[in-house]
Amino acid sequence: MAYVLERKTADRKPQPVHYRTRRQLWCLLFIAPQLVLFLLFTLYPIIMSYVYAFFNWSGFGPLRDYVGFANFKETLLDPIFWNAFRNSLTFMLYVVLIQVPLALLMALLLNAGWLRGKAFYRMIYFLPVVTTTAVVGLVMRFIFGAYKGLVNEVLMRIGLLSAPVDWLGSVDTAFLVVVLVGIWKSFGMKLIYWLAGIQSLPKDVFEAAKIDGAGPLQMLRYVTIPLLLPVGSVILLMSSVNALHVFDLVKAMTDGGPAFKTDMVDVYIYRYAFSGKGEARVGFASAAGVLYGIVVMLISLALGLLVKLAGGRKAGKTQGEGTT
Repeated sequence: MAYVLERKTADRKPQPVHYRTRRQLWCLLFIAPQLVLFLLFTLYPIIMSYVYAFFNWSGFGPLRDYVGFANFKETLLDPIFWNAFRNSLTFMLYVVLIQVPLALLMALLLNAGWLRGKAFYRMIYFLPVVTTTAVVGLVMRFIFGAYKGLVNEVLMRIGLLSAPVDWLGSVDTAFLVVVLVGIWKSFGMKLIYWLAGIQSLPKDVFEAAKIDGAGPLQMLRYVTIPLLLPVGSVILLMSSVNALHVFDLVKAMTDGGPAFKTDMVDVYIYRYAFSGKGEARVGFASAAGVLYGIVVMLISLALGLLVKLAGGRKAGKTQGEGTT
């Protein structure tokens, strides 16, 4: 059989050059729209943001007022920028530390053989992911509203509150509410990632552990979690990077208030570039965006190194087990 296949492959004539060229042109034609959109709305703005950062530019007219690194210096000396930077990192830490392990526990529960209605639960948890973030933010403003808000109405009816609370207007509660909504909004995506990782684990390893007398907790600790480390490191990377960009949610819910308590770097950049409060400062906003982009890139590289180390460790263990 192998000889026949090799003979047919050898007898097959090479395709003419014009035929291969025509196929390549068709492939380029089909990817051209996506390529043009990427160049116009992704690559070009990224490149030009680095150019605008060196000019005092309002977004209109030619680039004439070159200021060098003045925009970067002003950004680094602005306490409001550092407040927004601290809020962004704090939001990322809260989301990652709460959402990732909680999604793992829920994925383990949904993967249990005794649970019924798994498809329904997955749909319920994934529904917020496909809902527009801006719409979620606007709805949450009504739910957590100071007067006639659903949360206040429920808590007052059951006796936990004696008076309405302005959840999004108080410096003590606004940031916590934004964090909780952010965790809920993207929880379903992390759940799906964990489920995919759990269901891709080799079944024979669990069967061998069960034969050796391992209980559910022992299999979770010594089998499931070690095997999920490479997948978990990838989930950690994606969760951290995504949590650093929450413009639409914060803009719709609090607009960075009250008193900049929920201000994020994305909202800070938008406020100077497009808010319309006074003269727009696109050059200054671009400098802030460049600095923040460098920080996000460094965080991504550090977490990417973690992913590589986790993958290498798993490969080393697999090779060692195979040699044994």
